[in-house]
Amino acid sequence: MDGPEKLARSLRGFRHFTITEATLYVLFAGLLWLALYVLLRRRFRSRRLSVHEPTAPQIAREIVHSLRSLVIFGLVTGGAVFAIYSGWTQMYRGIDSRGWTWWVLSFAIVVLVHDTYFYWTHRLMHHRRLYRLFHRTHHLSINPTPWAAYAFSPLEALVQAGIGPLVVFTIPMHSSVFMGFMVWQIAFNVFGHCGYELWPKGFLRTWLGWILNTPTHHALHHEKFRENYGLYFNVWDRLMATNHRLYEQRFAEATDGKIAASAGPIKAPSSA
Repeated sequence: MDGPEKLARSLRGFRHFTITEATLYVLFAGLLWLALYVLLRRRFRSRRLSVHEPTAPQIAREIVHSLRSLVIFGLVTGGAVFAIYSGWTQMYRGIDSRGWTWWVLSFAIVVLVHDTYFYWTHRLMHHRRLYRLFHRTHHLSINPTPWAAYAFSPLEALVQAGIGPLVVFTIPMHSSVFMGFMVWQIAFNVFGHCGYELWPKGFLRTWLGWILNTPTHHALHHEKFRENYGLYFNVWDRLMATNHRLYEQRFAEATDGKIAASAGPIKAPSSA
């Protein structure tokens, strides 16, 4: 395949990926927003993680920044497509060439690599010399909503997009594994920013609660600006002693409705 053809396919890859990821993002974030902030707002009020309600300007800012991030993700993916057609990556065709066992294992490895990548880059972006350039935009949302999941500065969007080239250059995987990974990370990211604790009371005392992060975990990070750097799993925060000391207490308060109880009466949503 010659250079112009690879470039044309890269441009199509950019367009296809951007549209697909934007559709998934709007679908997941939109459904959670509609359910938690509009239709079932009163029912889930006791699980609200912040006493502050999101404003219309906040929602608009989160959406605009997220759309910009999606374009940057698409551009990085377009470059990765060029590399794939150039034979520089570990992507392969035909699931049978490596079998279904490796298909499952490769997905698990990619998720674990991303969790590690996110923890350390996230923690690095909190360094005082990098914070304003990279991460401040995301922390403008002290009480995040589902629309804040991709609300990054351009530099942070590049960092977050870096997981794509990293895994396709180093881990043999089928294209369907990569797409499954994209669905997983969007869904988990949106869920983590939803602003409500949806896991049941006592969840942190289970083996799954010991491993998985919760919306409370990330909401506390947005509120306190420190600790709780993990994405999917609570392993790195436990190993590096960066779980916020109030995490278990705040989870218990959220599942008991004590956080929302201090917010006063329910107000009409500022954006619907």
